[in-house]
Amino acid sequence: MPDASKIDLFERTPIPRAVAKLAIPTIISSLVMVIYNLADTYFVGMVNDPIQNAAVTLAAPVLLAFNAVNNLFGVGTSSMMSRALGRKEFDMVRRSSAFGFYCALSGGALLALLCTVLKDPLLVLLGADAETTAATAAYMKWTVSFGAVPAIMNVVMAYMVRSEGAALHASLGTMSGCLLNIVLDPIFILPWGLGMGAEGAGLATFLSNCVACCYFLILFHVKRKSSYICIHPKKLSWQPAIVLGICGVGIPASIQNLLNVTGMTILNNFTSSFGTDAVAAMGISQKVYMIPMYIAMGISQGIMPLISYTYSSRNHERMKGTIFFSAKASLSFITLTSLLYYVFAGQVIALFMQNASIIAYGTRFLQGFCLGIPFLCMDFLAVGVFQAVGMGREAFIFAIMRKIILEIPALYVLNYFFPLYGLAYAQFTAEVVLAIAAVCVLGRLFKRLERAS
Repeated sequence: MPDASKIDLFERTPIPRAVAKLAIPTIISSLVMVIYNLADTYFVGMVNDPIQNAAVTLAAPVLLAFNAVNNLFGVGTSSMMSRALGRKEFDMVRRSSAFGFYCALSGGALLALLCTVLKDPLLVLLGADAETTAATAAYMKWTVSFGAVPAIMNVVMAYMVRSEGAALHASLGTMSGCLLNIVLDPIFILPWGLGMGAEGAGLATFLSNCVACCYFLILFHVKRKSSYICIHPKKLSWQPAIVLGICGVGIPASIQNLLNVTGMTILNNFTSSFGTDAVAAMGISQKVYMIPMYIAMGISQGIMPLISYTYSSRNHERMKGTIFFSAKASLSFITLTSLLYYVFAGQVIALFMQNASIIAYGTRFLQGFCLGIPFLCMDFLAVGVFQAVGMGREAFIFAIMRKIILEIPALYVLNYFFPLYGLAYAQFTAEVVLAIAAVCVLGRLFKRLERAS
């Protein structure tokens, strides 16, 4: 018998407590993910070989491409499950979870196969040169060829668990893999251990994702009588309502991440023309920038089940209260973090590599990145709401605006007028415009809900 406390969380728990219960575990797991990403950069940096550090940076767009599958079947399935839960359509929840699980499994396997078969042209596309090709290929062998399926599945299963309010279990599963990765990194990377460099970082990531997948599969088995999640093949259904409901939200989210990959690839190609030190500095800056970005993302993802449920159950006042409370809390914290980053950018970069050239590059890059973070926070929150309520069209428009209309053209223009350093300000340019658009679209949504009440 499914646990009634799940419904109580969505319907009766005070908004600050409900947001905290859903968002805090998600934020913590997001931060642990950032720490494990930083651990790769930190321990590879301890080898003091810019080529090894550049390999991790150059492979980043492919790992980011995993998010296209994650979002298609993770965000899409989670939104579908929570909305069906709000309508009390419990069999639809079970069938949606089975559909998302098996489609994610197939998508991960296909992505791994394509990247392995097309390895050589892919390395050229990523910006690898004669110096960095071998190290980048070795890192990708573990993280992509072997690692795509477990990396994708542990994220998708976390979304499914979070969709019915079990944010703590979702976070524990994610963190179990991340913490193991942090432990394994120095053993596999550093000379006193196996001395594998970037390849060791990839192997540690692969093993940690396998452990996270095992956690979720065991959880599904143990909680099978008290959960709406079902991955039994007999529940796999191609009902149009399920396919359209998941893909209507998941495809725009997936396209958004594919465009993120495109933007990062263009950014890395621009940066690589300035040398290995610039690439390494850009990679460190991006990893550090991920801390506030993942906090903003964690809040947005954490409250999505509550938004979906309250929207479908027509409890619009509770839905709006959740959004306003989350916006105030997240913007206050993110703005303070951005200010600290700007002031102490040089000291932060120096924590990862004691190289004067890399510190100089990285300081300028990080200062440019952090200016856009408060605006990015508002944008993430708005897109999370669109995904939660099934507004796939709006989420898709925002994805196109962010990369195709705003950020990618800004990369070309700013790099032309301010070579190299202008690259770090392209995202800031895009996010200011998107934050204004987010406020306008959310305002229209609230007015529509008021008329429907």
